Amino acid sequence: MSAMLIVIYVVFAVAALLTLWRIVVGPSILDRAVASDVLLTLIMCALGAEMAINHHTRTLPVLLIIAAVGVFGSISIARFVARRDNDAK
Repeated sequence: MSAMLIVIYVVFAVAALLTLWRIVVGPSILDRAVASDVLLTLIMCALGAEMAINHHTRTLPVLLIIAAVGVFGSISIARFVARRDNDAK
């Protein structure tokens, strides 16, 4: 394994741990939603970096599924928060 790949994985791992901390601590549901989007983006970036370094496209379907989950999750949370805000008025 090359040194560049190790550095990339360490940087992504530290960022993922900090993002997981934000998901656990919160304090609001929107903070957790943004942190989960960041975590999905970090996973996608790590998979993309691995694909670029190893010169393959085998994990491209996984990237597409992760992107779809992120988009639909963000839309669902936004609709939930908007509905909750309308009920509070």
